[in-house]
Amino acid sequence: MDMTTRYLGFRLPHPFIAGASPFGHQIDTVKRLEDAGCAAIVLHSLFEEQITLAATGRIRHRDPLEREFAAGLADFPPSDEYALGPQEYAAHISRVKAAVQIPVIGSLNGTSAESWLSFSRIIEQAGADALELNLYEIVTDLNVGSMAVEYELIEIVKELKGALRIPVAVKLSPFFTAFGDVARQLDLAGADGLVLFNRFYQPDIDIRAMKAATCVELSTSAELLLRLRWLAILHGRVRPSLAVTGGVAVPNDGIKALLAGAHAVQMVSALLRHGPAFVTAMRNGLEQWMEWQKLSSLDEVRGRVSLQRTPDPAAFERANYIRVLQSWNH
Repeated sequence: MDMTTRYLGFRLPHPFIAGASPFGHQIDTVKRLEDAGCAAIVLHSLFEEQITLAATGRIRHRDPLEREFAAGLADFPPSDEYALGPQEYAAHISRVKAAVQIPVIGSLNGTSAESWLSFSRIIEQAGADALELNLYEIVTDLNVGSMAVEYELIEIVKELKGALRIPVAVKLSPFFTAFGDVARQLDLAGADGLVLFNRFYQPDIDIRAMKAATCVELSTSAELLLRLRWLAILHGRVRPSLAVTGGVAVPNDGIKALLAGAHAVQMVSALLRHGPAFVTAMRNGLEQWMEWQKLSSLDEVRGRVSLQRTPDPAAFERANYIRVLQSWNH
């Protein structure tokens, strides 16, 4: 049975890879991921704020030591709370590459086309096989329009592709006015992969203290449906590889993502919850299902339930919406 897949130009023995997580902090935990059978690993993110603080002493163009900016920047972690600083991150990539045989994907997390993009070259020179660009920002300025947000995103990808020789994947939020058009523009800008989707972390409110309360909860299968929808819409209609991240909790979730059109399935919460060995359960579940369905290769699976097979995708989406509403039986 052939479970091989191609992601960012790499031929992988199966589609299950480790997404960016604390497992990337240490060489021994990265080795555990490889030993457990992960086909590739995305290292944890290096943040734009870390790079600009180390390079210029500023965060978002502001000096945290100046009184007028101190309050606004107080919520950012101090440098010593990050797992690795910029130079340490580059050295870490080199050590990881020397320790494992699977593809190693570096990760940059930012919001703007700052000088931190030049650090991508250092990541490439350190030996990363690819780069995952995580562009996460909640736009709170009511004067910034959607076209401006999308334009900056596309320009960042163009700049990166002009600077790097390694593949670039873009990890995205689903909250665009027309996500399909954003995906098409990223395709034209040269992105090698699209990762769907960045989790929308939202602070709760502590009613006793009357302030925002930050907490991290691992994802569940309930988060998968939005990702399946867009995988199914994009499959076969854009050039970049498609990866799913978020909501893959059990083997059936991975199978659904592949049927929708994913080339790779990133796992984070499931590995944190069950340990790296859970990737074996994912592989076994996929293999058993393929045997049951009498399918001999992953190419027969990918995109089988995508909208590429639908004569009128827009009509299908509208009809499905109406059917869901009509299906409620009190």
